[in-house]
Amino acid sequence: MKPVIALVGRPNVGKSTLFNRLTKSRDAIVSDYAGLTRDRHYGQGRQGKREYIVIDTGGFEPDASQGIFREMAKQTRQAVTEADVVVFVVDARDGLSAQDHEIANYLRRLSKPCLLVANKAEGMQAGAQLSEFYELGLGEVYPVSAAHGQGVRDLVDLALAPLQLPDEEDLPELAEGEVAPIKLALAGRPNAGKSTLINTWLGEERLVAFDLPGTTRDAISVPFERNGQKFELIDTAGLRRKGKVFQAIEKFSVVKTLQAIESANVVLLLIDATEGVTDQDAHIAGYILESGRAVVLAVNKWDALDEYQRELVQRSIETRLGFLKFANLHFISAIKRQGLAPLWASIAQAHKAATCKMSTPVLTRVLLESLQFQTPKKVGAYRPKMRYAHQGGMNPPIIVIHGNSLNLVTDAYKRFLEGRFRKEFNLVGTPLRVEFKTADNPYAEKNKK
Repeated sequence: MKPVIALVGRPNVGKSTLFNRLTKSRDAIVSDYAGLTRDRHYGQGRQGKREYIVIDTGGFEPDASQGIFREMAKQTRQAVTEADVVVFVVDARDGLSAQDHEIANYLRRLSKPCLLVANKAEGMQAGAQLSEFYELGLGEVYPVSAAHGQGVRDLVDLALAPLQLPDEEDLPELAEGEVAPIKLALAGRPNAGKSTLINTWLGEERLVAFDLPGTTRDAISVPFERNGQKFELIDTAGLRRKGKVFQAIEKFSVVKTLQAIESANVVLLLIDATEGVTDQDAHIAGYILESGRAVVLAVNKWDALDEYQRELVQRSIETRLGFLKFANLHFISAIKRQGLAPLWASIAQAHKAATCKMSTPVLTRVLLESLQFQTPKKVGAYRPKMRYAHQGGMNPPIIVIHGNSLNLVTDAYKRFLEGRFRKEFNLVGTPLRVEFKTADNPYAEKNKK
């Protein structure tokens, strides 16, 4: 088992910066803004052959009794429970605070290995400048600078030392050829129930789910396994209209959400049934389509509607999201666990379609049969001539058709071909791109003369 390191501390001490340094990534949003991280955020770290898991947490207030801070504290306590060693991060520039004392009191009661780290200590030496932190009663204070990377490598060695792990030489080589998990991103407007759905799947309050739009700010990745298939569930920040995004933090969140959609294998677009299909839902769906991601549609909070309201929602989906007709549609209630099982079948089907391998002979046969059924329209003196087709890519599937005068193919005929290919290869849940490549005319230059 990989050792687990949890980063704990009050807001804005640099936990997310340290998380990014330890995982050699930019997975956590970093900004000079207190309280940015709210959920537990997991990442993979590696030093030499030794791998470990890092958990980034929100600003910790152990005695918080209500509101969002209570939910954040619950997430942090869960991270500490899961960890093998806790790294308590304090701010060397700001000095000791009352909140640091509260966190230290909580950690001392746990009897768990704990490392006290003074971040933002560039230019400082362990000594007089850091002496006040010894009041916390957690032993030695280790100065680091997460932003500049100073002392971080030694920090990992110190954190893992109490765990008595085997020597690096005795560790096995990393396994090759492991099947990567399916990346499933949940996208939608704020408060559509994305975090609630993930918590329901996991059977625990893994993410902060609070009746406040914008609770999730970062794209949070959660490992999950179902029937032997590994998934990486990505909870994203709700996307609002550009005019509604005022804070720089929200702008960062939008970027992280768009990045999560780009990197996902399948996107589950969650629609709030009580709000209906809005313009913003259509914008998000359009971005998913533009990115070429496989997609499954789910209308959440379906249990809160009567028959008339349900009919209105279904009609609005047909009109506003008609360009996603290839995607499966589900009506669910995340909080009541209704309609969730069929979602997984659609997710698996969409992933299979997105990564489908299509042989050149079969593609060419379907193309020629389509030409016999309906020939492309003649434009002027020329009629497009299609000779053969082959696969040009996956996720999304790309079909490249070769021939002459293919720049004259109409959009209607292109849609006709897409339908034929979709039916042949059962491409449900994924966009399909058909590209045309026209052969050069060897007599074009002579004709000009």
